[in-house]
Amino acid sequence: MGSTPAVREVLAASGLDYEIIACDPALSDTAVFCAHYGYAPEISANTILVRSKRGDVEYVACLVLATTRLDVNNVVRKRLNARKVSFASAAETTAIMGMELGGVTALGLPADLPLWIDARVMAPSRIILGGGDRASKIIVDPAIFGQTPATEIVPNLAK
Repeated sequence: MGSTPAVREVLAASGLDYEIIACDPALSDTAVFCAHYGYAPEISANTILVRSKRGDVEYVACLVLATTRLDVNNVVRKRLNARKVSFASAAETTAIMGMELGGVTALGLPADLPLWIDARVMAPSRIILGGGDRASKIIVDPAIFGQTPATEIVPNLAK
């Protein structure tokens, strides 16, 4: 079946059409997945965990299209009101999100973890997301993010 139970629960509760695609875990990184399986990077989205570096550490999950780059040092840093920010480590990502790199998704996140979505992610009728594990991907209408907790659409979150 693929994906994690938490992700499947969010998909089932959404009422939206979705597809879970099995993939070779060795091919789960977005660029490799798209090239190997023939999917367009323009509709593929990456979920990235970012952390503040000083004081009380704050985390935010950010979702951007694979053809863009998260604006960490300007938009994310300013929105977190932090002097410095960085990408969370693989260990932090697994501990906080319960997912390993290559399978991270914006669905089934802890309810108290903010999710910021670049506005461009909402434009396609369907997007490809990680499945919550390295052996799956999800194709779903981005309207699903109208149902996820602590979610905010952010113009120009990515460049």
